[in-house]
Amino acid sequence: MGLAIEASSLERWFGSTKALDRLHLAVGAGTVFGLLGPNGAGKTTAVRVFTTLLRPDGGWARVVGYDVVADAPEVRRRIGLAGQYAALDESLTGRANLVMVGQLCRLSGRQARKRADELLSRFDLTDAAGRGVKTYSGGMRRRLDLAASLIARPEVLFLDEPTTGLDPRSRLVMWGVIRSLVADGTTVLLTTQYLDEADQLADHVAVVDQGRVIAEGSPDVLKASVGGELIRVKVAPESDLQAAGGVLARHGSGPVQVDVEHRTVAAPFAVGARQLPDVVVDLNRTGILLDDLAIVRPSLDDVFLTLTGHAVTTADTDEPKEAARV
Repeated sequence: MGLAIEASSLERWFGSTKALDRLHLAVGAGTVFGLLGPNGAGKTTAVRVFTTLLRPDGGWARVVGYDVVADAPEVRRRIGLAGQYAALDESLTGRANLVMVGQLCRLSGRQARKRADELLSRFDLTDAAGRGVKTYSGGMRRRLDLAASLIARPEVLFLDEPTTGLDPRSRLVMWGVIRSLVADGTTVLLTTQYLDEADQLADHVAVVDQGRVIAEGSPDVLKASVGGELIRVKVAPESDLQAAGGVLARHGSGPVQVDVEHRTVAAPFAVGARQLPDVVVDLNRTGILLDDLAIVRPSLDDVFLTLTGHAVTTADTDEPKEAARV
């Protein structure tokens, strides 16, 4: 189906800080692409370049075949953007917000009202359509913001941390909406701090750190890259945590992860079930007492920790965030 988003050697500076460092990206049409990275990795900067809100300092990017600099108006006509913070007018009702956005997208008043009613129904907001947005819950605001980004039926939708701050039920509702959009043919580029979200939704994932892609592939491929399985042990308080780490390092196939607070040690193993007996014997020989032991399949959290040396934290800080919608 071709590529919906392309970037090559993309660079962006903020003073002396290089937010994007020769970033390369290729997003297939009709897919969900997860852009993941630790705090300040450059994810939001990349999204703002793709949506024409920032000009790159080097390299190039195209969205549905149009250059984000030379063809910026055409790009804006074909995309939607829901930023991390809902860009809504709280003094207006939910319906009035959508109608206003529709008219800004050059729909006639009648077309804007019709499209607003369609989206209010799709996002289960019809009963609240006549209420002021200031009375909406956080989940309702996020759904209304996403509805506003869909007014013009974009070919490509950019979602920057779409479920931040939502309760578990609202997150599941949002996941269902995203899946339905892709089923209808929309391409979605998703940035998220929730790795389970990328695991659930993304067809392809790119891990970004310090402004460049350091790994990419399907979630399963990335998880397999840190080892077939993890052996994770919880060390008893009277035993040496570092010594337990040394035992796993001798038998494992990758970096050892030590969590001092929870007194756990984990390491990747090519065939954990077969290697477990040797690990247990070595732990016993070393005098390590355990409170728990498990073999687990790697998660995207483990991928992050292995690739970047630190876990995912909160939202990007590579540049100031502002409410925005295209």
